[in-house]
Amino acid sequence: MESISPAEFAARRAQLLAFLASQERPAAAVLSAHPERQRSRDTDYPYRQHSDFYYLTGFTEPNALLVLRPGSAAQQHIFVQPSDPHAEVWHGRRLGVDAAPARLGVDQAYSYEHDIEQLTELLDGVETVFYLFDDTNLADLLQQVGATMRRPKSGYQAAAQYGDLSTYMAQQRLYKSAAEIALLRKACSISAEAHKRAMKACKPGLYEYQLAAELHYQFAYHGALSPAYGSIVGGGDNACILHYTENSSALADGDLVLIDAGAEYQGYAGDITRTFPVNGRFSADQAALYEVVLAAQAAALAELRPDSTLEPAQLAAARAITEGLLALGILTGSLADNLEQASYKRFFIHGLGHWLGLDVHDVGTYEVNGSKRVLEPNMVLTIEPGIYIPRGLGDVDARWHGIGIRIEDDILITADGYDNLTAAVPKTIAEIEQWMRNQ
Repeated sequence: MESISPAEFAARRAQLLAFLASQERPAAAVLSAHPERQRSRDTDYPYRQHSDFYYLTGFTEPNALLVLRPGSAAQQHIFVQPSDPHAEVWHGRRLGVDAAPARLGVDQAYSYEHDIEQLTELLDGVETVFYLFDDTNLADLLQQVGATMRRPKSGYQAAAQYGDLSTYMAQQRLYKSAAEIALLRKACSISAEAHKRAMKACKPGLYEYQLAAELHYQFAYHGALSPAYGSIVGGGDNACILHYTENSSALADGDLVLIDAGAEYQGYAGDITRTFPVNGRFSADQAALYEVVLAAQAAALAELRPDSTLEPAQLAAARAITEGLLALGILTGSLADNLEQASYKRFFIHGLGHWLGLDVHDVGTYEVNGSKRVLEPNMVLTIEPGIYIPRGLGDVDARWHGIGIRIEDDILITADGYDNLTAAVPKTIAEIEQWMRNQ
């Protein structure tokens, strides 16, 4: 089974320790696990670890802290839930304090029940504490630790300043290792087979949630125990709602259905969108609009290469969509005027793509020092143009109403171009119709 090795997690922590050691003042980093979230009364939502915490530890339990402080004999510290046979009978096994150092490759472990007292000791004399500023729970904890240190005659030296660790973590996670790429390939492969299964199962009269069930079965059967995000299955006009997740309507003969869904495998996300006819046959109008989106994706993909940016791909997709909408009479006027006015944005209402990794909309900026970020090998992103024409647009011919189309693939930037990790899912009209016809 694909996995990240303990040595790789250790190397990531070593890089962060080197970053901390490079600071002008003595520095430490503190990261916390995600808390559990209550669903209703005595039931919680399925637990999912904080991506940055997982990236550095591989640890999947809640109620945990990681503390890294360079320059001392023990530099790596973790707080975990203590072993508790009674609690474990009810809620599952815990790693425990005694087993944590060897299993996680850290120097020392402590009980999470004593976080304030022990953190006070660990952070004494640290002048800069780095943490994720959006972690409000940890901010409150660090405030309590600081208050303890500042008590009269406490004997402790509290931090003089705090730094946001988000930029550092985003930069590290933007470049995928060989092991991460293997996990992403697996997540994409499982996702691709799920989309193919849903295409096969689709027929008029099914409900959107029944197609979602086909996806989720395929995910779980192949070891992806949850979707990477809320699966979108939108038939007809529902496809024009970008983050539609109700998945409650019946699928009508003659409509298209848009599925945007991906599996999460060992923490890593797949993210695929395909749009296809409920009855297995595109109408002439559906096919015409679909070909515009397909051409836009092809134009964007042709621009992807290392040492370029996403901007040429965005411009290529915009031009292809504008040309296509003009040819169909949905836009009017000259190509130049429409491009200058970005008229296509009325129908292509989102960006071309996003980073992909431990989060489906993964961390990493799209600009660096005011310039577009240059693509480099081992970056992974989606390319997903779309056209959406909801019902009720009075200035658009009714023949196009209720059609939403998006085509999305997951792309690995390589040394000489790119690798489409989700190419296995039928995408051309001929491929889709043939796949759905061969039941």
